[in-house]
Amino acid sequence: MKGHHMDSNAIALKLIHANGKNVSSRLAEALGVSRQAASAKLRQLKKQGFISSIGNGAGVVYSLTVLERASSAFQIAGLSEDFVWRSLCQPIIAKLPDNVRAIWQYGITEMVNNAIDHSGAVDVEVSISQTAIDTTVSVSDAGEGIFHKIQQALGLFDAREAILELTKGKFTTDPANHSGEGIFFSSKAFDVFDIHSGGLIFVHDAGQTDILLDGRPMQPGTTIYMRLSNNSQTVLHDVFDRFAQPDEYTFAHTIVPVRLAQHEGEMLVSRSQAKRLVRRFERFTKVLLDFAGVEDIGQAFADEVFRVFQRAHSGTTLATVNVSPRVQNMISRALAA
Repeated sequence: MKGHHMDSNAIALKLIHANGKNVSSRLAEALGVSRQAASAKLRQLKKQGFISSIGNGAGVVYSLTVLERASSAFQIAGLSEDFVWRSLCQPIIAKLPDNVRAIWQYGITEMVNNAIDHSGAVDVEVSISQTAIDTTVSVSDAGEGIFHKIQQALGLFDAREAILELTKGKFTTDPANHSGEGIFFSSKAFDVFDIHSGGLIFVHDAGQTDILLDGRPMQPGTTIYMRLSNNSQTVLHDVFDRFAQPDEYTFAHTIVPVRLAQHEGEMLVSRSQAKRLVRRFERFTKVLLDFAGVEDIGQAFADEVFRVFQRAHSGTTLATVNVSPRVQNMISRALAA
């Protein structure tokens, strides 16, 4: 009976996490109980402090209560990322499972270290909040801005191209001291990993295709949001292994969302677009091109990626996923040439 009690709590919390409206009827259906029993369950969770609500009757909206919260600004001069982790975040993360703690320690220390080494800001602000379902951390600085810095370093035409470089991985503006792996692996380990910088928002949501949004020009600098379920099954070593060569510990494989090469309103038709896409592919032994959200490509684009690049770089294998029939037709034509 106790197991059922735990399950019903978890189901109620997950329903509210997904959508705070019409919760009692959705919970009654999910548990196979009456509306009255579902409402009693919600009153109990509210009394325990796990959820809160606004409004009354049919219009009531539930939300998960933030159980723990902490934030602090740290002066970057002389700062160690381990100090930020131990002093602010570890106490709140401490009770979570080992695999979840490991992901948080990796992600937080990597993102704070990026702010220390790359941002040029005076301080970095870190915030953490935890509900019964998940934990969210933001790392924010008022420095140069990550997309702008990469744009300058590579001489890119548009800051959007910097996001494409970040998603490939193995890119850093400071190769002597950094491997360019922190953002790549963090984005793959968390349920949600968003970067806001210079009016652009990069959104990585587990199970979804990476997307790029135009946000409001915010304060200068960079803010990174990370979210992870408190009982996530993800294991950090598995994430590393997915992108490593078999029997080697090198970062050798990458997944590239092709739609990020496509500026708003554009079709992927030109060789210059293709060259932007394949820039630095030769550093990997395998590149998986994810065509989700791309309905069509042009002949010149396909030829540049799948024939010209591939002939020049036989050590890099190109593979594709989420390919529409029209895209596949163009790829097949390029390979036949």
